[in-house]
Amino acid sequence: MTEARKTVLFVDHATALGGAEHSLLLLLKHLDRTRVQPHLAAVEGPLARQARALGIPVHPAPLPRLRGSPTWFWDGMQGVMSLARLAREVGADVLYGNTVRASVYTAAAARLVRRDFIWHMRDFWLSETEPRFVTVDRWGKRALCAAATHVIANSRATAQHLPCPGRVTVIYNGVELSLYDPRMDGLPFRQAHSIPRDAAVVGMVGRLRPWKGQKVFLRVLAAVQATHPDVWGVIVGGTPFGVEDAYPQELRALAHTLGVADRVVFTGHLEDVRPALAAMDLLVHPGDPEPFGRVVIEAMAMARPVVAFAQGALPEILRHGQTGFLVQPGDEEEMVAHILRLLRNPEQARRMGEEARRHVEARFTAERTAREVEALLLGDGRRTDRA
Repeated sequence: MTEARKTVLFVDHATALGGAEHSLLLLLKHLDRTRVQPHLAAVEGPLARQARALGIPVHPAPLPRLRGSPTWFWDGMQGVMSLARLAREVGADVLYGNTVRASVYTAAAARLVRRDFIWHMRDFWLSETEPRFVTVDRWGKRALCAAATHVIANSRATAQHLPCPGRVTVIYNGVELSLYDPRMDGLPFRQAHSIPRDAAVVGMVGRLRPWKGQKVFLRVLAAVQATHPDVWGVIVGGTPFGVEDAYPQELRALAHTLGVADRVVFTGHLEDVRPALAAMDLLVHPGDPEPFGRVVIEAMAMARPVVAFAQGALPEILRHGQTGFLVQPGDEEEMVAHILRLLRNPEQARRMGEEARRHVEARFTAERTAREVEALLLGDGRRTDRA
């Protein structure tokens, strides 16, 4: 018996490409369109353009922020009704919310048109880091859990904050392995940033926000350079879209204070981080807990060992002592010790990097993610938690 193809309306609100949008694009690319016909509701921008390039039908869907808006009720109703009309027009069998804001609209629209609603939970909510939002977020999670036919969490770290464990499936993000070549030459990046050919390079990747840990990285780099002055640091990342504050200047001032300014590179935002990863000997991940940590699997796909704080989803991704090192959160001395261990033992670092690549090949590919999401969309409700 031939399995009926399902039409799925994916919904995303973002105006810029973040981790959730990159993951969605990979999912859309690798879905089997003989089994799933995807449509995307999104605002005009890079997500919409890249989805069209993949041959995905894209429909305009402005979903304004409701929190704090004096017209939140009317804006919300308009957004919900628009999505419901679109779902009917495309004949959607399933509505799929890719972000929290999108899922609020999508849940209500799915109820109106009496269709299944999938909530893909990719983030920690504010209440995980800001106690004043606990009550609001608790009710929000309960409402979305109640509305969802099923919830996909991108890690167990994300799933543990949800009040509906019976409906949650953990499906990890993946990378497109063919795009990550461990043999990529890092010399052009080094030359572009005046880094010596033979210098050891440690780096980090993340938006310039305090919780990403750039200040921790600079302090760790200073401690590493105290015994290995030829080591360079690379900080990849820019400020989020629309954000202007003093944080980038604070980082540069701290680099001067710590005496590392002449051996640290601030690249700003990079559309493609692979050349930077190719120039690194190892990746450091020193920030607050992450719901997943895409850059970590990208570095591993490039066969680079990773040193990270053991929090959030990182213990699910990294294998301590095999693909890198997990460090007690906040223990900068231990982080320095593991970095120095890898720098002093390049053969161990190479073996760890090779094992990291194999680990990604086995567990974190875009194709595997797509197959598991397909199984859920097509009615196979079995848990696919791979941890």
